[in-house]
Amino acid sequence: MMVTDPACNGSPEADDFVLRVVPSFSQFGESEWRSLAGTCSSDDTTPYNPFVSHGFLSSLEEAGCAVRETGWQPQHLRLEGPGGALLGAIPCFLKSHSQGEYVFDHGWADAFERAGGAYYPKLQVSVPFTPATGPRLLARRGDDPAAVHGALATGLKTLTERLGVSSAHVTFAPAAEADALEQAGFLRRTDQQFHFRNDGYGSFDDFLASLASRKRKAIRKERRDALEPGIAIEWLSGRDLTEAVWDDFFRFYIDTGGRKWGRPYLTRRFFSLIGERMANDILLIMARRDGRYIAGAINFIGGDTLFGRHWGCVEDHPFLHFEVCYYQAIAYAIERGLKVVEAGAQGPHKLARGYVPVTTHSAHFIAHPGLRRAVADYLDHERADVARVGAYFEEHAPFKKS
Repeated sequence: MMVTDPACNGSPEADDFVLRVVPSFSQFGESEWRSLAGTCSSDDTTPYNPFVSHGFLSSLEEAGCAVRETGWQPQHLRLEGPGGALLGAIPCFLKSHSQGEYVFDHGWADAFERAGGAYYPKLQVSVPFTPATGPRLLARRGDDPAAVHGALATGLKTLTERLGVSSAHVTFAPAAEADALEQAGFLRRTDQQFHFRNDGYGSFDDFLASLASRKRKAIRKERRDALEPGIAIEWLSGRDLTEAVWDDFFRFYIDTGGRKWGRPYLTRRFFSLIGERMANDILLIMARRDGRYIAGAINFIGGDTLFGRHWGCVEDHPFLHFEVCYYQAIAYAIERGLKVVEAGAQGPHKLARGYVPVTTHSAHFIAHPGLRRAVADYLDHERADVARVGAYFEEHAPFKKS
């Protein structure tokens, strides 16, 4: 499907482009996808984000996680120059629900449908099941990103209108992309996560030394108590990620996913595929007791960020979740010189453990004028609340007062 063919003012290669919709990620070659900024670890201009890598996105579709049958019908956008050269792209899905997104619009859907509208299907620009900030309007490395972002934002609006769907949502976008989308007529939304910032620490003890005394003592006690039942921690990556290890981790994931969501989003095959395609970008932090793994967390290693994702366990031990998900991630980031640890959605409890509030951004194009006005008014108030709460948390961060 061709969406539009307007002039691309500022395109580095040509005067025109074509924006196409493709129904599968397989229609992006791995080498051409890696030409987009931020999608590969060899990119020396933009920090690598593993969630927009070819390996991660292709695995979601091939493993049956993000497909039409699960309510994630691929509608990816290709921005092409002469000869079909890839200038930019958007990972996009036509959705029949609002699950697996972590930026919640259920209230908008309910209000619109009670008023007689049809909120679903909608377009969702995101990495499915992944509340981590990263590129959404992907531009070819070396080109002018502003021109590509503008073209992609306009094309997404056009696609929304041509499909006759209620809306298009771009979630967990970098601030600069949210700016471009806002300029194109999208409504901006903010939220909060808690991230660890590596302030040049040489060791975990250096990090502890930066905390107020009471917080420092509390963390040391939590770490001792977590490992007291004879638990040892292992870091697994690369060749360590055998199928037997994935079997153990999948048991943990299924246990947590079943209790939280009712039906876990990711399949066992997905973990095998990412283990084959991006093993060096994965860190499993596993807890062992009495000769077997009892808990674990999966992390993805970016250019300057460690992204914490799923956790699970088959034995319940006090503070083990904090040790595996938060403290070990901090220790790994400090050892490897990574600047940030993103520990996923939610979590004011992370504040006491050295994670600080960070604003996240999304952008929303609402086709219906009445719904758009109502959502815009709601977002004005919500942004003010997010800023106020963020300032409060920042003030109560656990670090020593200068």
